[in-house]
Amino acid sequence: MPHDVSLIATIAAAFGLAMLLGFVAARLRMPPLVGYLLAGVMIGPSTPGFVADVHLAGQLAEIGVMLLMFGVGLHFSIDDLLAVRRIAVPGAIVQILVAVALGAGTATAWGWPAGAALVFGLCLSVASTVVLLRALEAKGLLESINGRIAVGWLVVEDLVMVLVLVLLPAIGGAFNTTGSEDGGPVSGVDLLIAVAITLAKVAAFIASMLLIGRRVLPRLLWSVARTGSRELFTLGVVAAAIGVAFGAAALFDVSFALGAFFSGMLLRESEFSQRAAAESLPLRDAFAVLFFVSVGMLFDPTVLWMQPGKVLAVVAIVMIGKTIAAVLLVLAFRYPLNTALTVGASLAQIGEFSFILAGLGVALNLMPAEGRSLVLAAALISIAANAAVFAAIEPLQRWIRLRSALARRLEQRDDPLAQLPTTVDQASLTGQVVLVGYGRVGRRIGATLREHHVPFVVAEENRGIVDALRQDGIAAVSGDASTPEVLIQAHIARAAVLVIALPDTLHVRRMVEIARTLNPGLLVVLRTRNEDEARLMRDEQLGDVFLAEHELARGMAAHVLTRLRGPAEGRALAAQG
Repeated sequence: MPHDVSLIATIAAAFGLAMLLGFVAARLRMPPLVGYLLAGVMIGPSTPGFVADVHLAGQLAEIGVMLLMFGVGLHFSIDDLLAVRRIAVPGAIVQILVAVALGAGTATAWGWPAGAALVFGLCLSVASTVVLLRALEAKGLLESINGRIAVGWLVVEDLVMVLVLVLLPAIGGAFNTTGSEDGGPVSGVDLLIAVAITLAKVAAFIASMLLIGRRVLPRLLWSVARTGSRELFTLGVVAAAIGVAFGAAALFDVSFALGAFFSGMLLRESEFSQRAAAESLPLRDAFAVLFFVSVGMLFDPTVLWMQPGKVLAVVAIVMIGKTIAAVLLVLAFRYPLNTALTVGASLAQIGEFSFILAGLGVALNLMPAEGRSLVLAAALISIAANAAVFAAIEPLQRWIRLRSALARRLEQRDDPLAQLPTTVDQASLTGQVVLVGYGRVGRRIGATLREHHVPFVVAEENRGIVDALRQDGIAAVSGDASTPEVLIQAHIARAAVLVIALPDTLHVRRMVEIARTLNPGLLVVLRTRNEDEARLMRDEQLGDVFLAEHELARGMAAHVLTRLRGPAEGRALAAQG
């Protein structure tokens, strides 16, 4: 052809091979992301055959990073994070420190300099949000307390890594002998000045986004939505993501990732945030594929047979060291073994932030290219094995409980939040409602029951919520309601109604079976997310099933009042706006 088609060739090869290998990975019950990374390896310079344009792929990857971080911002909820802050914030920070110590210590043992060891440890400390969200969705755990803790944990990790990305160029000179103009190392004063300037720029960017962006971006999206044009709305969302990211880099010298993240976070406050997420999803997915393909292009597969010992050491840190640290931390906060294993499995992989950090470390001459290849090798192996790690949670939990006396002692009900206080009025523990789950739906149901003076006991796994409920004078117990101990503590044997306000369908059957064993005449009210689940629950006669979250809380509460107080009061509640 008479004109240059390297961009088209790169995109065509990347998408075509990623689709093929992603399909193969999915059929093998692995995340498609593994196929995308392998596609990059096959068209990269380290393997024979067609070699795509690495420079162009890198720029396409930058767009992928922007859209990925924009998506993270769109789904970032301060309220969801605050709900699990007591475990997610300290847990994530301690786990990052443990992973950095393991990674940096291993790299130091290999003879790497301090800067390379630090960056290498940071690369191994953060898990992939993309992989985690898809794994939790596949298991139906995304809206469960275990899922919320895992997502909150990773949100804290992501925020820490965003800060690291901003500060790394400034502090990189302290470890890089080419950091100053005279070729010598940067002094401590120069380092402090560089960090202060960087933080000042970040503060200026955040202030401008909160003062100006919070007002402008949602209004802009609302104005575009009023036109009724779908393509204009999609264009507005993408323009906001990429435009703010580029402006942040050009005006404030901060990363594309930080700019895109704040753009998504501010657009989340708009009433069109869910539509923005849905409309931008196909484009985000497409450029995310290009991002992972471009990462694979940088991978040198020779590290697998040239340095197998180092690869195994890195994989052990990611899949064993991080997991054990997370499990112990969650257990230290007195959460159940199931929660600890779920969070540990969620963190037993590394992903997009690891790639970004590794690339920046190599670009700043802080880490050798070998380090990036080791990070990519560990990512490929850990992501491919993540589905199997999640599948092993239940059998591993049974095995540990059967063989470990320590595990059984840890799960004994000596937790004060796992038992109802003796001050609870015993008269309110007969004919009461047992409300499992106190999230958005559960809170509304509870408020309605209180308004109509219906006694109820809350069973909730989030210890922070249970503590707050007790301070508010509401009877609540902490624990997994799919275990007999928790339902017994909620006095299910004398209850009139069991309301399961959780969308976690995995444990609903177990809850209902245990509850009806203890109380055969119990009325059961359930919520579900889609028609298929509702039809299946009705066929199994699990209870009265409610669908559609918008009116779910009011409908379920009205149904309970109808069964307890009569049709008139239930109809009166249902008729309210």
